[in-house]
Amino acid sequence: MSQTNRQFGLLWGGVAASLVVVSPLGPYFANWLPRCQFKAILGLPCPGCGTTRSALALSHFDVSAALAANPLATLAWAGLIFGGLLAGVLALADRRVPELPSRLPVSWRWTITLALAANWVYLVIHGS
Repeated sequence: MSQTNRQFGLLWGGVAASLVVVSPLGPYFANWLPRCQFKAILGLPCPGCGTTRSALALSHFDVSAALAANPLATLAWAGLIFGGLLAGVLALADRRVPELPSRLPVSWRWTITLALAANWVYLVIHGS
């Protein structure tokens, strides 16, 4: 395993572990976070609206509230945490951490674009 791959795994694992450790403190920081200016000005939720509420709900293991706040963000948070913990364990075990290709295939790019658009439509319909 290359040194860069190991550092990547340890960094991602460290970030994920830190998020897990500080997650009980999430509600204390919620009041300090700025409100969405996109929604304040246009009256519509931005594509990322609900991401913070999703993270706060996940910090209380309330998956249904997290999914209701922003389904795609909930999946992203889960991927960040579980993927990071796995990457950290693999790096500590001196195993190669899988990496995404430098250029995603067109089908993946279309799938990601459609998922983002569908998530935004969900947020607009549900008024997040």
